[in-house]
Amino acid sequence: MKRRLLGKTGFEASVLGIGDLADRSVPLEKCVATLHRAMDYGLNLIDTSPMYENGYSEQIVGAALKGQRDGMFVIDKIDHLDRPVALQVDASLATLGLDAVDLFVFHEVSKLADWKQIAETGMAGLDQCRAAGKLRFRGISSHHPDVLHAALESGLCDVVMFPAGPFVDRRYVDETLPLARRKGVGTVCFKTFGAGKLLGDTTGYNQPLQERPRGKFSSGGKEPADTPQLPRLGVAECLHYTLTLDPDVTLLGLSFPNEQDAAFRAFEDFQPLKPERMQEIEQQAAKAIAGKGRCWWNPGESKERFHLGIRIVGQ
Repeated sequence: MKRRLLGKTGFEASVLGIGDLADRSVPLEKCVATLHRAMDYGLNLIDTSPMYENGYSEQIVGAALKGQRDGMFVIDKIDHLDRPVALQVDASLATLGLDAVDLFVFHEVSKLADWKQIAETGMAGLDQCRAAGKLRFRGISSHHPDVLHAALESGLCDVVMFPAGPFVDRRYVDETLPLARRKGVGTVCFKTFGAGKLLGDTTGYNQPLQERPRGKFSSGGKEPADTPQLPRLGVAECLHYTLTLDPDVTLLGLSFPNEQDAAFRAFEDFQPLKPERMQEIEQQAAKAIAGKGRCWWNPGESKERFHLGIRIVGQ
C-alpha cells in the first residue's frame, strides 16, 4: 500500500482510507473482522462519526483497535456545531474506548456562517481538548468550496475533508485541492463513488430510487443487479479517476469483503489517467448520476447544471 505524508501532520497515511463501516444488521465481530481485513491490506487511516448508525461505527472502530492502535490514524467528528465541543469529544472517546484520536473535524460545515462560528469559538474548544491530550489535529469536513476556501486561508485546519470524484463541483478539484497543497493542509477526500449513485440504481447509500432520507444504508455485501435500470460506472473507473486527482487520502466505504476486493483490485491496477480518459469518465458519470436524486455534496445544484450536461466536471 502506497503511503504519503498527510499535509504537515507528519503521518504517512495510506492513499486509501477506511470510510464509514457500520451496518447494524451485521454483528459487531463480523464488522470488526472486515475492518481488520482492510488494515491487513495496509490501510492505516480510518474515519468515523457519532452519527454513523447512532454510534455503531465508533463501537466497531474502538473494538477493532484494541491492541492495534499503534500506526493507525483515527478521525472522528463533531456532529453538532451548536453544542459544546468538549462534551462531544468526551462522548466519542468513551464510545471508542480510546484516550485520544488523531484528528477531530467539525462535520458537514457547509455554510459560511457555521464556519465563522467554528473559527471564533469551536476551534478554541478543540484546542482545549488537544491541550488535555485528547486529540492531535483539527479540521473540518465540508460540502462547499467557499467554506473550504475560508477554512484553508484561516490557517486553523490541519486536515480538510471534501468530495473528489467523477461527479463533483469542479471547484473542489480546481481550487480546494491546489490551495490545500500550497498551505500544507492534509486532504482526505470522499464521494469517489458518488455515495453509490455511480455504481448502481440508488439515490445514495444503497437506498432505492426515491428521495433520500437522512442517514446511510450499506450494500449488505450484495453485488449490483445483473440488469441495471440506469447507466453506471465501474469501481475501477471511479477509483482511478480520484487517484489521478491525487488527494493525500481517498476515503472509501469498505464495509464488506467483496467491496474491499473490488477496490483493492482497482488500486493494484492503477495508472494515472490521461486527460482524455478523465473527460470520458466525467461524461459517463454525468449520465450515470442522472435520475438518481440530488447530489447533496455539490452546492447550488440545479436541474440544468447537473442533469442536462457535463459542464459541472468537464469544464
